[in-house]
Amino acid sequence: MDIQLTVAENTKRIREQKKLTLDAAAALTGVSRSMLARIEGGDVNPTISVLWKIAGGYKVSFTSLVEGSRQQPVVVRGNTATPMEEDEGRYVICPAFTFDGEKQFETYRVAIQPGGHLEAQPHMPGTEEFITVFCGQAKITAGEGAYLLAAGDSMRFPADQIHGYQNPGNTETHLHMLIWYQN
Repeated sequence: MDIQLTVAENTKRIREQKKLTLDAAAALTGVSRSMLARIEGGDVNPTISVLWKIAGGYKVSFTSLVEGSRQQPVVVRGNTATPMEEDEGRYVICPAFTFDGEKQFETYRVAIQPGGHLEAQPHMPGTEEFITVFCGQAKITAGEGAYLLAAGDSMRFPADQIHGYQNPGNTETHLHMLIWYQN
């Protein structure tokens, strides 16, 4: 997509989401009403300094003005992620959606063979994990607690403490993990 068109669409969308008139947007950003109208109309390619003024006035990231739409579906094929192994291959984790600074999370698919386990070190303060077991069972330890989850069960816990995952059953366990990082 053309960067000028992307900036036009994003600038207008953000202004409208914030319920700002062009006059109010001009007052917030220090960019004239006529220049904002020309940017939103795709009639002008604004300088970087003008984009920074708009981002600052709207209190959004610079990239939110210049990145293409994230409204398009994103498909991550299972065979494209590079698996990472622990416990001699009995604990396998595959990134699905890597860390996104705007959304503050990342997701993984995890497969644990019978008897497989991983003990994880604490993440940054305020970090939480969200786990859903799809098949098998998982023993999740978080701090001093231990929780046995079966297929269909979900759990959320503070991950800024030592925590772990274990398959205590005799069939493979599959789970989904979302790690959310507090700002």
